[in-house]
Amino acid sequence: MLRRYLPKSLYARVTLIVILPIFLTQALVTYIFFARHWDLVTANMSENVAGQIAMVTRLYGEAENEAARAEIIDMAREDLHMRVHYDPLAPLPDNNLLAPFNVYNATLKRRLRHTLKQPYWLNTQSWPDDVEIRVAYDEGALVYFVKRERVFATTGRIFLFWLIGTSILLGVVAIIFMRNQVRSILRLADAAAAFGRGRDAPGYRPSGATEVRKAGYAFIAMRERIKRHLEQRTAMLAGISHDLRTPLTRIKLALAMQPDSEDISELRDDVTEMERMIGAYLDFARNEAADEEPETFRLAELLKEITGDAKRAGQEVELDAPTGIAIEARRSALKRAIGNLVNNALRYADHAWLSARRSDRYIEIIVDDDGPGVDPARYEDVFKPFTRLDDARNLNESGVGMGLTIVRDVARAHGGDVTLEKSDKGGLKATMRLPI
Repeated sequence: MLRRYLPKSLYARVTLIVILPIFLTQALVTYIFFARHWDLVTANMSENVAGQIAMVTRLYGEAENEAARAEIIDMAREDLHMRVHYDPLAPLPDNNLLAPFNVYNATLKRRLRHTLKQPYWLNTQSWPDDVEIRVAYDEGALVYFVKRERVFATTGRIFLFWLIGTSILLGVVAIIFMRNQVRSILRLADAAAAFGRGRDAPGYRPSGATEVRKAGYAFIAMRERIKRHLEQRTAMLAGISHDLRTPLTRIKLALAMQPDSEDISELRDDVTEMERMIGAYLDFARNEAADEEPETFRLAELLKEITGDAKRAGQEVELDAPTGIAIEARRSALKRAIGNLVNNALRYADHAWLSARRSDRYIEIIVDDDGPGVDPARYEDVFKPFTRLDDARNLNESGVGMGLTIVRDVARAHGGDVTLEKSDKGGLKATMRLPI
């Protein structure tokens, strides 16, 4: 259950690991100091003051005349450092005046109660530097003024101030240090996220602790290997597809010079199919090359271009896209991917619906149609390269199974993905989800 309330980020967790022991240690030291040392010191001081007051009160009562009583008062002032006078008109109030934030009022009251036999009244609130204690005597009261530092251990506040101050200082230093360390990890994470979205992030330089630098250099090496692998595969695929066009053109030219017949017609259809296959390979190669730089543009404008192309071809596409959605992506690649989704929908449906919406984390581009749909068990199969379904709706019937593969590759190159599900319109619903 605690896992639900623990922080999720590395910065918060490491900060908690560093800061929490500091404050726990300081709290333990504070408890030990106040529970053992300060309590004991204050109790002894209060007991001494209570004993002196009891002694002066007893001597004052045993004095034979006013001169002896005045001598006792002088002795208390000079030797015991407390001011004493007799006030015949000083009654004892019903309630003590105790400072609200003085946790040691009870200690002094307890010591006076155990030491004095006469009724007394205690005031720790009215005077900033003194504690007033009245002890009943005859019709009036002996009034004592004792310095506060003789009754309570006042250095505890200074101790608390330094304890809290050093805790805050250590906490701030730890937070600044951890922020600098975590910043390197966040920069590495941002570079990896940018690379996953098709951005090269050339400005990234490893920094921070040795382990973070090691991870950064490993990321750079991995990035270069992936780029080199993609370049080699793309160059090979593009080269093969391009080289095939030359003999294919010669075959097409030779067939055009032949008289029409059933066999020649079938060969021409095969050549047309091969041209379509080579075009699909080249489209895939261009997508893998990813030479296009990402740019920021209005998504609604791109979707209007796609629906406009479909309408000029005599196909029906309804568009529902807010004009305020801006996206950073490779515009041509994204247009080709969304166009593939729209073309797949229109190939097997009478109507298609193209819409877009934005959430806190994603931009979703949705293509619905009213066609026959696809068996849910085959949803993932249609994204595999060179896959051709035999069902009523064959999404790759006219090609070689590269259309939806290109769509998913484009989406994943931008850090997103494409999913399929049953549409409310009766056919198939394709959703391209791209991170913001």
